[in-house]
Amino acid sequence: MTSGNNGASTPEDDDPFGYLYADGQANGAQPPSGGYGYPNSVNRVRAVGQRQYGQPAQQTAAYGQIPQQQAAYGSPNAHYAAPETLPGGGAPTAPVQQPSPTGGGRGGGPNTKGLLIGAIAVVAAVVIGIGIAMMGGDDQKDKASGDNSSAPSSQQSSQPSSSASSSAQAADLPKIDAKALRLDGGTSTASDIKGASADGGIYVTGFNATGASVTWNVNGIPKDGVYTLFAGFSAAGEDQSMTLTVNGKPFGSKLNLGNFAHAADGDFAKGWTKTYAWPTLNKGTNTISISCQAGDKCNVLLDQLWLKAGQVKD
Repeated sequence: MTSGNNGASTPEDDDPFGYLYADGQANGAQPPSGGYGYPNSVNRVRAVGQRQYGQPAQQTAAYGQIPQQQAAYGSPNAHYAAPETLPGGGAPTAPVQQPSPTGGGRGGGPNTKGLLIGAIAVVAAVVIGIGIAMMGGDDQKDKASGDNSSAPSSQQSSQPSSSASSSAQAADLPKIDAKALRLDGGTSTASDIKGASADGGIYVTGFNATGASVTWNVNGIPKDGVYTLFAGFSAAGEDQSMTLTVNGKPFGSKLNLGNFAHAADGDFAKGWTKTYAWPTLNKGTNTISISCQAGDKCNVLLDQLWLKAGQVKD
């Protein structure tokens, strides 16, 4: 056995560097040009892409020969191709499904027609629900208004109005017929002239004398303040006026007893009317007097006196 030749052995045992030794060169060792250094040595070089999946393997070139498919270094190999482009090469891939023209089908795009129908159905259900709720609300409102007709509405106040309050106070304030008054100075009651509003048509007459008077002791005044004193009377022909006294003090002006009914002179049945004054009263009891004093005109008939709170005219 010499260098470059290890005796009869397999090609794998060839010395690839035998051409570097003298005895190797004597035995014909040459630099590698496709084999390992000796003629007919094993060559296992295979060009990229030479192997094809699923195809029969190509025959290996004889030892020491360059396969026909081997290209020079640095030049492209015409036989190279990616495995996935060759028949049977590459991993199988799932087919891509194209979307259905109608949007339906498995693996296709969104079913826009179905979504549109669903949206319309939802909107319709909401509209129907609102309509039913509104109808139900109207029915409940009608029932409530029918069952509670006496209850105040939202636009009505549960508090009494000013007019109602005034009426209540007026109803609570005292009122008196002339026959219940204290008569002084020659005054008396009568009922022969018709039209008096007092009970039984009774009125006070005889004021045509200085000092003639009627007096009313008023009880139940709720608080201090200005009140309206009304007097029912009859005057015929010329206007009349008398003295009003409140709690012992003359009122600031005469009590106007004008012929407001425009009755003819002496026609007292047609002259019944009313007058008023605004005296200040104290809470509790007060004394009101109407009298004929010097300079007064007292040809009148008197049938009633009453009070109202505040300064009113009716």
